[in-house]
Amino acid sequence: MTRENIFKRYQVSFDSKTLQHVFTDTLIIGSGVAGLSTAIHAAKGGSVLVVTKTEINENCTEHAQGGIAAKLNLGDSYKSHIDDTLSAGQGICNDTIVSSVIREGPKRVKELIGWGAKFDKENGKLAFTKEGGHSRPRILRARGDSTGKEIEETLINMVKKNPQIRVFEHTFALDLLVSKNTCDGIIAWRSQEGKILIWAKQTILASGGCGQVYRETTNPEVATGDGIAMAYRAGVKLQDLEFVQFHPTTLYVAGTERVLISETVRGEGGVLRNKDGELFMSKYHPSAELAPRDIVSRSIVHEIRRTDHTHVYLDIRHVSKEKLSNRFPKIKKLCASFGIDITRQLIPVHPSAHYMIGGVKVDQNGRTSMKNLYACGEVSCTGLHGANRLGSNSLLEGLVFGYRTGNMVGKELGEKKESLSPRSFKEPSKSHLYSELDLEDLKNSLKSLMWRSVGIERDGKYLKDAIKNIEHWSKYIISNEFSSPLGWEVQNMLTVSILISSSAYRRCESRGVHYRLDHPDTDDKHWKKHIIVYNGKYSFAR
Repeated sequence: MTRENIFKRYQVSFDSKTLQHVFTDTLIIGSGVAGLSTAIHAAKGGSVLVVTKTEINENCTEHAQGGIAAKLNLGDSYKSHIDDTLSAGQGICNDTIVSSVIREGPKRVKELIGWGAKFDKENGKLAFTKEGGHSRPRILRARGDSTGKEIEETLINMVKKNPQIRVFEHTFALDLLVSKNTCDGIIAWRSQEGKILIWAKQTILASGGCGQVYRETTNPEVATGDGIAMAYRAGVKLQDLEFVQFHPTTLYVAGTERVLISETVRGEGGVLRNKDGELFMSKYHPSAELAPRDIVSRSIVHEIRRTDHTHVYLDIRHVSKEKLSNRFPKIKKLCASFGIDITRQLIPVHPSAHYMIGGVKVDQNGRTSMKNLYACGEVSCTGLHGANRLGSNSLLEGLVFGYRTGNMVGKELGEKKESLSPRSFKEPSKSHLYSELDLEDLKNSLKSLMWRSVGIERDGKYLKDAIKNIEHWSKYIISNEFSSPLGWEVQNMLTVSILISSSAYRRCESRGVHYRLDHPDTDDKHWKKHIIVYNGKYSFAR
C-alpha cells in the first residue's frame, strides 16, 4: 500500500479565492476534555476558535463514566501510580512522559476543582475507588458514574465565560491546509454556509478516537477517526495504531447500542460469571476481575467461545441497594430501561472497542512532526499508555496535555508578531458516484470486517484479507468526492481502518491490547519498539 495509489490529498475540491475566510490565532478541532482544556489555556495568548462537528458536548468525554486517576489519596504514591501505568503499558511506555504526567496530574485536577468541578465525597473528603490494573484506590468520580459529564460541563462553562473563545458547532473539519510542512489552518464545512477556510497561527487536533470503525463500540457516532485521517493525508507522523483498547464490559442487549458498564462496578466488588453462573476470571489472572483490561477482554472472549454463548454476566447483586443507587445511578437507570434490575439480576456484558491508544505522534508539549500543528487527547500518541491504557488515565492525560499544549501555544503566539495572511489553495474536482453507492451498507460492512478480523484477537491471514478488502473499497470510495458528512466519515473510517490493519499485520508478536493468535508471545528482542507511519511508509522507533 502506498499513499499515492489509494489516498488523495484533500477530501473535497475547493478554490480559496471563492470561499469564506475565518481568522483566529488558535484553532482547536474537538470539544472534549483535551480540546476545551487547551482552549482555556491558549486563550491567555490570543483568540481561540473551537470547531466541533455536532454539539459541543457530543464527545467521548461526555460519555466517560468511571473517573480520573490522580495521586490525591493520602494512602497513594506517585511511584505506585507510575508503576501501575508502566506495568499496564507492557514495556513500550515513554517512561519520562509517564512520570511527568502522573506528577503533574494532581495540580490539573485541583485546577479543575477550582473551576467548579464537584467530585464525590465520603465523610467530607474526596472519595476514591479502585479499577483494574490499579494497586491502590486513586480514581475520583463525580455523580456516581457520570464523571465525564461533570468534567465536560465544567469546561464548557469556563469556555462560555471566556470572551477570547468562540465555538463553531456543526462544523466538519475536512483537511489541514499545509504549505512546506507548515499548517496554516483547515478547510471545513458548516451546515449553513458550506465550505469555508479557517486560517490559524496554531492548529490543535483534539478530535478524539475512532471506535466507530468497529461494529461493537462504546464510542459515540462522532468517533470516526477524522483527526487521524486528516493528519495522515497531510503527511503527519502517526504512531502505534495497532493498539486499540477494548473495554471488557458493555451492556449486551441484542439490537441496541453497546453502552459502557464502568470498570468501577468491578472495582466496587462486581464479578464476572459465564452462562452457567460460574466465576471464571481467577482462571486467567491472579487479579481476577481487576486484571488489566486487555486480559479481562480476552478472558471474556475465551469464555464466550468455550461455553458457546454470546456474552457473559456481571454480578453486582451482593452490593447493597443503597450503595448501588448512590454509586451507579446512571448504570442502574440504563439497565432498568431494558428490564434489568441490577440489585436482583445479572447484567449481560460483552467487550467493545473503547479507546485508540495510538494516534498522531507528539512530544511532551503536544507538538507534532508538522510546524504549527499540535495534537492532544485520544487523537494523539504521547507514550503515556504504551501497549495498554490503564483505566482512568485518559481523562488525566487530556487535562495535563490540554494544559501543556495550551500554554505552549500561548507562548509561541507571543513570539509571533506577524498577522495572518491567507495563501492561495486550489484542489481540482474529482469524480462523483453518489447515486451508485450505498454508504451506510459499506460502513456497516467495514465495521463488521474490523470487528471480525482486526479485533480483540488477530491472525496474520485474516489481517491480510482485511487489508485487501479495505484497499478494494478505498479505491472507489476515497478517490471520489462527496458533499455531506456521511461520505467524508466513511472515507476517514476506511483510511483509519487500513492504517490500523496494516500496523497490526506488521507487529508479529502479542503485546498489551494487540494479540496475535499466530504470534501469541511477547518478543522484546525484536518488537520492543513503535511502528510509525506517514506518507504511506512504515518505520520503527525504540
